[in-house]
Amino acid sequence: MKDEGSGNQLGSYLRARRELVSPAQAGLPPGGNRRVPGLRREEVALLAGISPDYYLRLERGRDKNPSPQVLESLARVLQLDDVERTYLLGLAAARPSAPRRKRPEHVPARVHELLAHLQIPAFVEGRAFDVLASNPMAVALSPRLRPGQNRLRSLLLDPEERAFHQDWTKATADFVAALRTTIGDDTDNVRFVELVGELALSSQRFRTLWARHDVRTLDGGTTTVHHPVVGELRLHRDKLPIDDVILVVYYPDKDSDSDEKLRLLASLAHIEPARTAHDRTAHSQRPKTP
Repeated sequence: MKDEGSGNQLGSYLRARRELVSPAQAGLPPGGNRRVPGLRREEVALLAGISPDYYLRLERGRDKNPSPQVLESLARVLQLDDVERTYLLGLAAARPSAPRRKRPEHVPARVHELLAHLQIPAFVEGRAFDVLASNPMAVALSPRLRPGQNRLRSLLLDPEERAFHQDWTKATADFVAALRTTIGDDTDNVRFVELVGELALSSQRFRTLWARHDVRTLDGGTTTVHHPVVGELRLHRDKLPIDDVILVVYYPDKDSDSDEKLRLLASLAHIEPARTAHDRTAHSQRPKTP
């Protein structure tokens, strides 16, 4: 994380977002002989109502404590949405004096029990998209959802994962932006540094997206995937926080074509319906055949 490691996250973010706003979008004449993409520094300063020298100090990291009013003005000029605006305000907030210690990500025992009972694809992921636990239906949906895999690494580097997603381009953009949102100013986190460094070296797509400084949340939604055996599946996704981890579930509309295909997938993978406590008791009380 080169820009993060330099200690000038705020300046890096402002510069990246400035380069993505065209003069026309900002209500300015396009002009000729523009040597930079997007807006010039002095144009951002003019539209935000601050001096060009002050804005230059912000981008170069010489002033790291702009007022909320200045940040709100910059967010307006840079046309940031609510998530991006919140991220900008977070970058300018004072960091704690002592390093933050993160507890190791742990999947509670009750969540393992829950995974075993769910008859839809379900898995647990950490903050860096590491798969920490999964049920058989998740693995049947995609082998890349086995514990120990990293969803973002698979998405960017595994050809099978690229074929799996109907809109791989959007999926990669969403995941990379979500990772940057999750990282925030926690740039000394060893796992984040390791993952970003690996992907920066191995994926041009990641380098391009990371340089944009997009931020986004990746919560619920609907996606279409192409399973190599049962074909196209339209699935809803929900992400449920449990302690320090996230439970992710995928499920189809009831009695839909995708619902039927998921049941077929379960059958092909020899996944039996989970037994309830009553079922287990009844089964144990059945007389054994001699």
